[in-house]
Amino acid sequence: MATAFLSTGKPFLHSSSTPSSFSSLTYRPLLFSCPRQKCNPRRPLTSCKALSDGSAASPIIITKRSLSICFLTSFAFSLASGGNSSANAAILEADDDEELMEKVKKDRKKRLERQGVISSANKEKGYLQDIVYKLSKVGQFIDNNDLSAASSVLGGSTDTDWVKKANVAFTKLSSSPEEKTQVDTFNSSLASLISSVTSNDIESSKTAFVSSATAFEKWTTLTGLDGQLKGL
Repeated sequence: MATAFLSTGKPFLHSSSTPSSFSSLTYRPLLFSCPRQKCNPRRPLTSCKALSDGSAASPIIITKRSLSICFLTSFAFSLASGGNSSANAAILEADDDEELMEKVKKDRKKRLERQGVISSANKEKGYLQDIVYKLSKVGQFIDNNDLSAASSVLGGSTDTDWVKKANVAFTKLSSSPEEKTQVDTFNSSLASLISSVTSNDIESSKTAFVSSATAFEKWTTLTGLDGQLKGL
């Protein structure tokens, strides 16, 4: 529209065919028509219209004051949002610290209870010390290929007195699933050891002995008895 206006519109300058009845002082080209009112020099003349366009849109006025207000408002919202995020993070961190402290207290309580049980289990620790002694002797005999001597130490089955006493100690001093798993491994490996020794199978005896000794050592480590038994 602007291009068409510029190409087809007539110039607003007066031509040489100006009627002679008009004086040169009174006949002047007018580019804009303004109503007769006092104009504010600090505000744009938005009421003026071009002669060629009677429906021009009013311009959007942006001042320094409005920009400052927008900036301050955005800054205030950002501070409020940041404050809420920091507060929420602090609350979550406090909750995590509280949960951690509760876990530490529970673990310490369990450890103290375990130490109390172990300290008072002198009879059970004697049963466990007997296991250490028997495994040490059996290992020496197997290493010397003397399975008959190893069998005399172990006994003919798992129904012997020392095995029963060992399981009494295991039951009293085992509390976690990991500890109970090692007890099961020890008992099954011990049964295989007794059977292999009785059958005079040296290779199976060596394998079963290593499995039994390893399970017992892991169990003593889990229960904290590894430092209270001699020979480990």
